[in-house]
Amino acid sequence: MGVADGLLISICGIGSTLIYHRIVGSSVTRADVSAVVGLLVAINFGLLITVQHGYQLKNITNLIRQWQITLITWTGVFAALLAIAFAMKVSDELSRGTTILFYLIGLIALLTWKAAASRWIARALRRDAFAKSRVVVIAEFGLTASSAALADLCQHGYHVARTLEIRGKELTSPLLMSQIGPRFEELIAYVRENQIEHVFLLVDWGRQHAIDCILDGLKILPIPVHLVPDANVSRFLKYPLVHAGGIWTAELRRAPLSWTERALKRTLDLVGASLALIVFAPIMLLAAVLIKAGSQGPVFFRQTRNGFGGRVFRIYKFRTMRVLEDGPIIIQATKNDPRVTFIGRWLRKTSIDELPQIFNVLSGDMSLVGPRPHATAHNSKYEQLIGQYAFRHHVKPGITGWAQVNGLRGETKELRSMERRVEFDLWYINNWSIWLDFRVMARTLVVAFRRGEAY
Repeated sequence: MGVADGLLISICGIGSTLIYHRIVGSSVTRADVSAVVGLLVAINFGLLITVQHGYQLKNITNLIRQWQITLITWTGVFAALLAIAFAMKVSDELSRGTTILFYLIGLIALLTWKAAASRWIARALRRDAFAKSRVVVIAEFGLTASSAALADLCQHGYHVARTLEIRGKELTSPLLMSQIGPRFEELIAYVRENQIEHVFLLVDWGRQHAIDCILDGLKILPIPVHLVPDANVSRFLKYPLVHAGGIWTAELRRAPLSWTERALKRTLDLVGASLALIVFAPIMLLAAVLIKAGSQGPVFFRQTRNGFGGRVFRIYKFRTMRVLEDGPIIIQATKNDPRVTFIGRWLRKTSIDELPQIFNVLSGDMSLVGPRPHATAHNSKYEQLIGQYAFRHHVKPGITGWAQVNGLRGETKELRSMERRVEFDLWYINNWSIWLDFRVMARTLVVAFRRGEAY
């Protein structure tokens, strides 16, 4: 997969040069430069995708994940290329037209290739085309059909050649091996004769006596034996495994970001907010003029919110309503809300009303990405109703967030809506990385103009 990416990028680099010079009607004079640039881009792209585990089967078959990684990495590589060329004063060697064309053609080609490869590999996995390992399964009766872990193994290169199912009554018996003796001996013989590479145990982890007995019976086979997580354990193994002292633990909830992580996130906030302020300044100026001309009242609306550690701050938004509510009782905006102005309805629909929060980011009260801050009145209410709500304050609130790009935004009519939003916020906090912030920002650009829930 990585080799194919490299070849495709190199071809796009050379092809872009030929196409551009054909369009402008000039001759190709520095084909060697284009070839070197294409090779450098291919190498760096491949390395960055590898670091993000983009070539693992589970990620290759996840098309949305593949597209997100590709878009962010491809854009990052070109940004780095241009920065290095400028710093080394060799940007004159690069044609701007060729570079832009290379970026666009390469991105389209990669996204198309990723889509085709993802679908082909997913179809091949379902047909056991990549089943490089033949395995046998020893399972508690009924678990083979319901085990998500076993289904995942079957889709990622393991072919189940034989299954031995054991009833619950037999697993609890102190004479387990004598009861399943003939079937167990038959399985041993099958493993020896058919080049089986692994044995998977699929039983409740609480059945320690049964696990020990089966493991003791399998010691005659020189192949690895794996204990597949049961339903209770699987949900905890989804969390990161951390080496603590002499043991491994599942980190069910990570600590707030370390000093290094906070510094990295703050750097991204300052750079991103500064660029956003430059890019969106004309739009913000136009919005301010329209607000002032459309209704009486201030251009900006400030409201008390809770930030990092629950600390109170004042959030900035463009005024979109005829009221300026900021007290113990605040009514959420609803569909066709009469309080929303004509201009305000458009600003809320396009998320432009949130742009003044760039100043909150620059001042340090907010981040570009994080859990959305709620009005203090709503914050106090939900802290009492939702047990883990307060953990949202372990990071700075954001202009956009993981919950928002997954469709959880706007009015929360039912408590369950807010609970789901909190679940996504906690997942973001527990799984934070700088790449996750880039993913959220990229997805925000896609969904910004499809805010069906924003009234």
